[in-house]
Amino acid sequence: MKRILVTGGAGFIGSHLCERLLNEGNDVICLDNYFTGSKDNIRHLLDNHNFELVRHDVTTPYYAEVDEIYNLACPASPPHYQYNPIKTMKTSIYGAMNMLGLAKRTRAKILQASTSEVYGDPSIHPQVEAYWGNVNPIGIRSCYDEGKRASETLFMDYHRQNGVRIKIIRIFNTYGPRMNPNDGRVVSNFIVQALRNQDITIYGNGSQTRSFQYVDDLIEAMTRMMATDDSFIGPVNTGNPGEFTMLELAQKVIDLTNSKSKICGCSGGVRFVFCGRQGPLHLSVHPVLRNQGAGGRAWNSTLPAE
Repeated sequence: MKRILVTGGAGFIGSHLCERLLNEGNDVICLDNYFTGSKDNIRHLLDNHNFELVRHDVTTPYYAEVDEIYNLACPASPPHYQYNPIKTMKTSIYGAMNMLGLAKRTRAKILQASTSEVYGDPSIHPQVEAYWGNVNPIGIRSCYDEGKRASETLFMDYHRQNGVRIKIIRIFNTYGPRMNPNDGRVVSNFIVQALRNQDITIYGNGSQTRSFQYVDDLIEAMTRMMATDDSFIGPVNTGNPGEFTMLELAQKVIDLTNSKSKICGCSGGVRFVFCGRQGPLHLSVHPVLRNQGAGGRAWNSTLPAE
C-alpha cells in the first residue's frame, strides 16, 4: 500500500483520481480548499478507511509522510482562474514550491498536472512536447498559462538541483461526470444549453476543431505516467487523437440529449442559424499523446466522444 497525496482532490479530475487510487488499495490524502472543488465530488469516498480529506490551501506548506504526490490544485476554467488572477498565480507557483519541498523532504515521487495552455496560441497543429509555444505573458489568461509554465520550470529545477523525482503531464480538453456545469467550457456549455432546449451558440463558422478526452482515459494516463521509470519525466501530452469541429460537437450533443436546440453562429457581431443537420462525425487521428520511452507502455485515448 502506498500513501498518496492528491492536491485539488475534490475537483472534477482529482475526485476521479482519488477514486482510482483507492480502488487500487492505496492510502489517499485528499487536499482541497473548495474554491472550485466540492465535497459532493468525494462524498462517496468519505466512509473509506483509507481516505483522508483535509481542507487546506496549497499556497501554505503542508506536512505529511507520503510516497507519491499528484499536484492538481489550481482553478482551470477561465471564469474561475480570472476571478482572482493573483491567487491563481500563487496557487500554481507557491503550490508547486510547497509540494516540491514536501517531495524533497519525504523522497516522494511527484507528478505535475500541467496544461495544453502552456503552448499559448499555437502556430503548429497538433502540438508536440518539444514545441515551446506561442505565448502572451500579459493577457487576461496569462495568470493561468504563465503560472503553469512557471510550475513546470520549478519542477525541472527541483529535479536538476535537488534530485527530486518528477513527472510532468500536459492535460488537453477533458470531460466526464462531475464536471462543473458553469465552468465556461465548450462541452459543459453545449450540454447545459441543449438540456434547456436553448440555442447552442458557436463563435465563428463552426469549422474550428478541438479534441476531447474522457476523464477515465486521463486518469489511466496519469497513473501510468507515475508508474514509469524515474528516468522518464516528460512532459507528456494527454488527450484524444480524434479532432472534430464545433458544428459536429454541437450536433452530437443535440442527438445524445434529444434536444430541440438550434445551432446558432456568431461572427462579427452578427448572429445566424445553421440550417439542416450537420454532417457525420469524422475523426482525424494524430498523436496528441506521445509517450515514447515510457517504460514501453505507449498510451492513447480509448473511449470515443460519445
